[in-house]
Amino acid sequence: MPASEAAILLSALSGGALLEAAAMALAFVAVLFLGSILLPGRRIAGPDAEGGQRVYKLNGLALFLAAAVAAGFAQAFGWFSLSVLHTHFAALFLAANGFAFALAAWLYLRGALAPDASPGFLRGFFHGVDAGPVWFGLDLKLFSYRPSLIGLALINASFAVAQYETYGELTLAMALYQVFTFLYVLNYFQFEHGMIHTWDIISERFGWMLVWGDYVLVPFFYCLPGWWLVHAPDPLSPAAATATALLFVFGFWLFRGANQQKHRFKRDPDVTIWGQPARTLDGRLLVSGFWGIGRHLNYTGEICVYLAFALTTGFTSWLPFLLPAWLAGLLWHRSRRDERRCRAKYGELWERYTRQARFSMLPFIH
Repeated sequence: MPASEAAILLSALSGGALLEAAAMALAFVAVLFLGSILLPGRRIAGPDAEGGQRVYKLNGLALFLAAAVAAGFAQAFGWFSLSVLHTHFAALFLAANGFAFALAAWLYLRGALAPDASPGFLRGFFHGVDAGPVWFGLDLKLFSYRPSLIGLALINASFAVAQYETYGELTLAMALYQVFTFLYVLNYFQFEHGMIHTWDIISERFGWMLVWGDYVLVPFFYCLPGWWLVHAPDPLSPAAATATALLFVFGFWLFRGANQQKHRFKRDPDVTIWGQPARTLDGRLLVSGFWGIGRHLNYTGEICVYLAFALTTGFTSWLPFLLPAWLAGLLWHRSRRDERRCRAKYGELWERYTRQARFSMLPFIH
């Protein structure tokens, strides 16, 4: 850790800084919550945890763009400097943890008081009691991705502002990192409709595990490469920048391409994939496109994207590579859980699928 960064972290943990950070975090979540209620958005039906249907309001893209424009205007006209997110990084991290624990406790009490609830405290608090909590008409699980990823985008932007205010310019590595992360968050909100068909939204209970992941892990851990780049000691060569950009493009194509193929097939089994009618097993499992090659190539693409984030820092520190290393382990473990769940759900059909899509996450290797 650079000495200047350590000094910033220590000075940001004063009582006043912690109160400011708590107020900033609460105001941020409250504004996004109100925006999610008030901004117009497309309403679509999707599955819920009980096997029925629920209507979801999709205005995350409008909310993200509004936040980006507001932050840009505030920065350009000197009303507010995003660098305050950098200088208050440690205090905001602690405030986000406090918020996550408080929200998880509220969700546990809210669910435990229901007439038919009988959760143990540890399991109920950690994993959650309710799989589909709604407050003021908003699905709280879907909403929580908004402060998570918009918060990540703003914190990443604060690193660029902090570097510019300190050195008077942006390095090639920082500029590349900003492009990567902005496109990543933007595309998530463009694809927000796909989230309502994911395992997290449909079946996972909303407890501390998901709450902490949304409000702490994503905004404060996924930004480690950007945090390191503020005072990065070595420049990124044009050749390294080109190779890193190609890795990002490849990973993005694989990650979003696979997810989009699956989503389009779920909406319309007669969809065309790679210029051919979609092929299936018994009309249930897709074996066209990426899904005819590997069973979890969307995870492989996502790991490539995160590795590209880390590679913008070069190899001067192992710290930024904690992100892709941790996510590779997480997604590998999730792929194993997916396999068990699908084998239980589809039985012999899943065995037929694994014989056709022989690879898991590494084509022609594993």
